Amino acid sequence: MYRFSIAPVFMFRWEESQQAHVLMYPEGIVKLNTTAGEILTRCNGTNTVDDIVHQLSELFSEQPEFIEPRVHQFLEVCHGKGWIQPQS
Repeated sequence: MYRFSIAPVFMFRWEESQQAHVLMYPEGIVKLNTTAGEILTRCNGTNTVDDIVHQLSELFSEQPEFIEPRVHQFLEVCHGKGWIQPQS
C-alpha cells in the first residue's frame, strides 16, 4: 500500500497568522483548506492511503467510501505538483 511524505523542498506547517496549514517552498507559499491540511498532516511516511482515509472518516464523521475517492484525487494532484513523494 502506498505511503507518502512531504517532498524535501517543501516545508509543511501550521501558520498561526493564516489560521491554516501552509506548504512553503522557495518560490512561495500555498495556503491549504482544512481538508487538504488534514490529509497532508497524515502524509508522514508511515500512514498508508487507507490509514489516511480511515482517520479522516473518523475525524469528519463520514463513510470511508465517501472520502476515499477525494483523498486519492487530492494525493494525485499533490504528487503531480511535486508536493509529496512515495515512500517504500
